[in-house]
Amino acid sequence: MSTAYDAIIIGTGQAGPPLAGRLTAAGMRVAVIERKLFGGTCVNTGCIPTKAMVASAFAAHVARIGGEFGVSVSGPVRVDMKRVKTRKDDASHKSSSGVEDWLKTMANCTVYEGHARFESSREVNVGGERLTSERIFINVGARATIPRIPGLDDIPYLTNSSMMAVDFLPAHLIILGGSYIGLEFGQMFRRFGSEVTIIETGSRLIQREDEDVSAAILEILESEGVAVQLNANCVRFSKDGDNITASLECAGGKREVRGSHLLLAVGRRPNTDDLGLETAGVAVDQRGNITVDDQLRTNIPGIWALGDCNGKGGFTHTSYNDFEIAAANLLDNDPRRVSDRIQAYALYIDPALGRAGLTEAEVRKSGRRALIAKRPMQKVTRAVLKGETHGFMKVIVDADTHEILGAAVLGPEGDEVIHSILDVMYAKKPYTVIQRAMHIHPTVSELIPTMLGSLEPLPAAAGSSAASS
Repeated sequence: MSTAYDAIIIGTGQAGPPLAGRLTAAGMRVAVIERKLFGGTCVNTGCIPTKAMVASAFAAHVARIGGEFGVSVSGPVRVDMKRVKTRKDDASHKSSSGVEDWLKTMANCTVYEGHARFESSREVNVGGERLTSERIFINVGARATIPRIPGLDDIPYLTNSSMMAVDFLPAHLIILGGSYIGLEFGQMFRRFGSEVTIIETGSRLIQREDEDVSAAILEILESEGVAVQLNANCVRFSKDGDNITASLECAGGKREVRGSHLLLAVGRRPNTDDLGLETAGVAVDQRGNITVDDQLRTNIPGIWALGDCNGKGGFTHTSYNDFEIAAANLLDNDPRRVSDRIQAYALYIDPALGRAGLTEAEVRKSGRRALIAKRPMQKVTRAVLKGETHGFMKVIVDADTHEILGAAVLGPEGDEVIHSILDVMYAKKPYTVIQRAMHIHPTVSELIPTMLGSLEPLPAAAGSSAASS
């Protein structure tokens, strides 16, 4: 026996629940399958809980430096990690239970709790029940990558998910991986009071960013006492009493780092290896991401992949945008595409990094004629008043069309400031639109028009045809 539905949605991350809402509102009978946590990574182990912890760490940091602002705090600042966890859990539970309640009370929606596996391109088995549909949407998310390093199986380690259970202060947290997740946890736990060492195999942090961004972030972290080991290949982990030892091969020779706890932050992998995709004939790439076209359709008609499992973004906002694209094409006769969106994201250290569009390195590599402007936060009044003068902002403009190609804002509220640039990029208007705007003083955003008034030619990359001509 099987139960037929107009649509089946596997997973309840940021794309699945709103899609269920749109499909049921359109009169479809929808089955939603969730094997574990309603709301997916964002509300359970990602954005919501981690940013709640970032906020607690920021409060501790402000309390410690209060004297610089004429505010006295008697005695040393203490961080109660159990209360930090409780606050974080409350925010996460509210979001997760909200998603669960919404789906379970949604008209025309049936929720199945269990692991889904394809039995054919139109059949899904969950808990022994067979569901069928001509429309199946996969929204199964991703999880932490566990590297193959000798000794790792013999020691306890943490991932971004298991860090959510930590209600104590690690004496010395070793973080393997110098990218977004590792850096956020690194600064966070340093502000809580842990000793922190970040180990990165590359020559700089967050290597997808420009070199000046990486250098500025390194300066920020080191100024707060975070130890960073670059050019370090971790060759072995071992237990050292109650501690963990990471044996490294570094540019300057071999060394060891000893700590109390280990966090693995070396990337993420899609949850696609136990869905029976091969039975359905759904193609995946070498990383396990489900292959999709510009409208998120897989190679099998009637099957779509949304969110982290398709490798098209890896963020909460890209996942939600996947829902919008799928719904627009299916229900609104609106041919929205993945290629319409501009890459944008943030790194939630303090101060935050907001990014939109191409990096300076990508523009140089393209060989196109471009203009660039940059302004240090030391020259931004709002940043000076807040005592947050680390970082800078920069923008890159096409020299021929005058459209903005990309921007980075590393400074106070950088994750918010970037949107004033991003919106002009989506409008496909010249940079002069924002340059001639009157912004409010004193803000960080007010310096964007000023910065755009100092655009200069961007030198071509060494060895490019433009440089050699």
